[in-house]
Amino acid sequence: MPDLAGKTALVTGASRGIGRAIAERLAADGALVAVNYATNEAAAKETVDAITAAGGRAFPARAELGVDGDVETLFAALDEGLREHGADLGLDILVNNAGISSKGPIEQETPDDYDRTFAVNTRALFFVTQRALPRLRDGGRIINITSGVTRIAFPEGIAYAMTKGAIDAFTLSLAKQLGPRQITVNNVAPGIIDTDVNAGWLRGNADAEAYAAGLAALGRVGLAQDVSGVVAFLASDDGRWVTGTTLDATGGSNL
Repeated sequence: MPDLAGKTALVTGASRGIGRAIAERLAADGALVAVNYATNEAAAKETVDAITAAGGRAFPARAELGVDGDVETLFAALDEGLREHGADLGLDILVNNAGISSKGPIEQETPDDYDRTFAVNTRALFFVTQRALPRLRDGGRIINITSGVTRIAFPEGIAYAMTKGAIDAFTLSLAKQLGPRQITVNNVAPGIIDTDVNAGWLRGNADAEAYAAGLAALGRVGLAQDVSGVVAFLASDDGRWVTGTTLDATGGSNL
């Protein structure tokens, strides 16, 4: 297992789904994990409790992203949690996972929904990373959760796909800038994952499950742990020579 002992990680949107799986995996690998959440305090507490019950270390960090003052709120909560755990204010791993979906083709998209999707998925990611850079230690990791829709046409969620495409450009540029500090910057792009976000149409619907599984070359619906394992690789020393790229975690969807 990768050894992240002594490392500190911040995972945004970590109270459930893919974010929770990432937080649990990084903690299992030895990192002290800040579990960011927007409003669901109970879910964040459940994530932290699961990590501590398994012998890991974690704390909640409440901040709704995509609103005024979001970065200040997040880093105030991060600093408070680090101090409570006797850690310094440095950071080794930043996982930008928080995101929302925008369902609808171009004809149905509204300016408010468009702006909200970009505010959470792209603007917040940009400025959270900006704030993290001065405290990110040399040799650190930035891992952005994007989506398979950056290579698979997704007209039914065009604004969402655009937010993720913007992150691709961000990652490429930042990887070049931070290379001299041995900080790697990469994307992980999931496909259809069995999480609460997809539960409404996927779980318990045999036809939907068969459709989703049929898209993947590996013939099943993805699990949050499938994604967290890829993130753990990039966060580990084994990922030290990978930067500026996207690791496809779609199970070979739409090949």
